[in-house]
Amino acid sequence: LGYTLISEGGITETCADVRVILQAALLTNSVAIILAHNHPSGNTKPSRQDMEITKQVKDAARLMRITVLDHLILTDAGYYSFADEGEL
Repeated sequence: LGYTLISEGGITETCADVRVILQAALLTNSVAIILAHNHPSGNTKPSRQDMEITKQVKDAARLMRITVLDHLILTDAGYYSFADEGEL
């Protein structure tokens, strides 16, 4: 069990690279991962980019036999769980 910081962004956005995410998982011999990031705006709704990166990571991870258990969007007011919403 552990965590890896993949990207730090500015006020409005950040860039996450699927290869960097999977590299972190492979280097730690992970069999499953949970993605998480914050929305400083307070809006828990996933953006189009959030949906795309989740699908890309899930598809690439599957090839490596790594399960994406969830992708969480965190705000001061609450969170959004891709798993809870059936988006995985």
